Parts: sequence; structure tokens; C-alpha cells
Amino acid sequence: MMPSAAFWIPAMAGLAALVGCGGFGRVNQGQVIEYQRATGLVTIISDSNYRDPANPRYDVLPPVTVHIPKDPREMGPEPEAGQLLSLDWRGRRLVIFDTAAQALKIIPYTLIEQSDGISPDDARVTKTRPPIVDRAKKTVTLYARRDRKLVVISVADEYFRLPDDTWKAGDEIRYYYKDPARALRLMNVSKTDVNRAGK
Repeated sequence: MMPSAAFWIPAMAGLAALVGCGGFGRVNQGQVIEYQRATGLVTIISDSNYRDPANPRYDVLPPVTVHIPKDPREMGPEPEAGQLLSLDWRGRRLVIFDTAAQALKIIPYTLIEQSDGISPDDARVTKTRPPIVDRAKKTVTLYARRDRKLVVISVADEYFRLPDDTWKAGDEIRYYYKDPARALRLMNVSKTDVNRAGK
């Protein structure tokens, strides 16, 4: 049976405290850019602003690859990967991880349409499953789970040659480790409903 959110949240918070107390293990967190189920390897861009969970900043290079826990009971839902790392609403630009260049890339965009307060279970999200890349109309529909925004944007023609997962935000994960190459416990932050903890 998979541990509940009630277990994971205090457990991971306690593990994080070990980092500053000279404990035996360490904690890292970041956004998933690749997940290989067959080999059990997950690759992330680490969060440089981890002390402020409400405002993550996925910008630490190079990417980090670790093995998921050997014991499936020590892991939450399997992570989904994506290359979209952040959206700057005010500056009208987004940041992606360019796999070919192994670097971060800033892409300016033009906002076409925006809907706020859109929950993950809204039909506009569940039925269409953004991102939606419309190369004929030169638009991309994105859903920002953290900000609960559904937007339609336009970008320069050159960016439509990029694969569709360019526009998808991967899951945020947090993991505890002793060996940097293997996670002993892994939490899928994006797919953990903290509001249902203990229920």
C-alpha cells in the first residue's frame, strides 16, 4: 500500500530538517525533465530556491539523474516529465530546458487568451489535456497547475519545430538520499493532495 499524504508530508519535512542538522541523509527537489520507467531513472532540474516552496526556481545545471527507490512503498505516484520550467506572466516569457543544448532557453511569447482560477479537475484541463500545440494557428495552450491558469500563447515560428513536451511542465519531486545516485524515499509533490492529508 502506498503511504498516504499524511505520512509523506511530515516525513519529508523531517528529512529536510536533517540537512541543516548534520543528519545522515540529504534532501533534493526539482522538476522532472525525463523519466525512464524501464531503468528506474529520473532526471530533474534542481530548485535553487528550495527554502521558499511557494516560489520554486528550477535553474540549477547540470541536470541531476537518480535511481528511484528500490522499494515501491518508498515512492509516491510515478513522475511525468516535461521541459517547461517556468512562466513569467509579467515579462511574457517562459523558460524551457533545451535537451539538445543541455541548457536553459528563454522564449518570449504573446498572450492570446487567459483564464484564471482553473483547477486541475476542470473539464477544460481534463478533456483537452494541455499542452496543445496548434502549428496551423501558431498557438500553444498551456495549463499552469501551480498558478491555476489556462493560457493560449503565440511564439515565434522557429519554436514550433520543438517537440510537444517542450511546453509541458514536469512534476515536481522531492527525494531523500545518502548515495547521490539513488533516492531512498521519493515524493511526487505535484501529485500529492496536501488538503487530503490524514483523511
